[in-house]
Amino acid sequence: MRFKKWIGKIHLWLGLSSGLVVVFLGITGCILAFQQEIEAVTQPYQYVKEQNKKILLPSVIKPIAEKEVPGKHPHSVLYEKGKAAKVIFYGDDYYNLVYIDPYDGKVLKTKDMSLDFFRIIIMGHYQLWLPVAIGQPIVATATLIFLVLMITGIILWWPKNKAASKQRFKIKWNVRWRRRNYDLHNVLGFYMSWVAIFIAVSGLVMGFQWFARSFYAVTSGGEAIKAFYEPVSKKQPLPNASFSAVDELYKRAATTYTDGQTIEVHYPETDSSAVALAINPLPGTYWKVDYTYYNQYTLAEMQVDHAFGRFANTSAADKIYRMNYDVHVGAIGGLPTKLLAFFASLIAASLPVTGFIIWWGRRKKNV
Repeated sequence: MRFKKWIGKIHLWLGLSSGLVVVFLGITGCILAFQQEIEAVTQPYQYVKEQNKKILLPSVIKPIAEKEVPGKHPHSVLYEKGKAAKVIFYGDDYYNLVYIDPYDGKVLKTKDMSLDFFRIIIMGHYQLWLPVAIGQPIVATATLIFLVLMITGIILWWPKNKAASKQRFKIKWNVRWRRRNYDLHNVLGFYMSWVAIFIAVSGLVMGFQWFARSFYAVTSGGEAIKAFYEPVSKKQPLPNASFSAVDELYKRAATTYTDGQTIEVHYPETDSSAVALAINPLPGTYWKVDYTYYNQYTLAEMQVDHAFGRFANTSAADKIYRMNYDVHVGAIGGLPTKLLAFFASLIAASLPVTGFIIWWGRRKKNV
């Protein structure tokens, strides 16, 4: 009894200290769960009518996009069947997308992502629209507190005996509103916690480096996570004047992958950069992407030993690490897990509200 009393105090004060941030993260999490579905309806410029013509190669797409975002180097171009070629410009102080019809080179849309609705929501969800050095630790700390709240909540929920357990799984609707509010907090919190724990843990992997390292060590049996790096292309003479590494690698990929995968070709930033390819067999998720790196002069593949190489070469711990973002937004299992993530986020946003009402009611009773 004494143990549960102290758990109750911890649950209360942690809830009061983090409640507003948890409400905000829950609401923005609901929005982000269906980002792709909403964008599919509201962004018609993503789609093009397929034609019996050759797709424009990356070297042809590049100067068209550069005219739209002058002075910036394109990071990559993404090809997907039935969709516009998407050229991505990404740097420390800019993020732009240029959508181009891959058959005739027509620019369909140029976007400054700093003004994009979902980008704004993501920045709020990740750092509360504050400078990253301030906002991101606040969000990560609130997420850690939320994880502790779920654990302490399960302990407080746990019934003393079988008779008590009958009252813990159902909400009583035909009772006074205070009791109904208590059930909404208690019962919905219990059901939600088993999904939200995964969302919180995946959020902490993105939020704290120490947590990411510890999580990887647990899943790998003690191994350290390897830092991402790109291999270096040793500069040498080009085979001929018209040689284009990005074009040759795209043609290889387009011939090999014909079943609806996305093909992303990364433009080399310097004369010693590798050309990276990212082949995604499951558009809408990220964890199964095949990342390969090639010498931009010889097209020889260069191996890497971190998690973001060929999918077949990754360890079980690497695969779990790759799944992290898809787990966080619920995309990992398609529509069913997106619905789970949506409702878990919605209930999570309600818990500080129902919890505050419980606390305030008891406080007034004791006055």
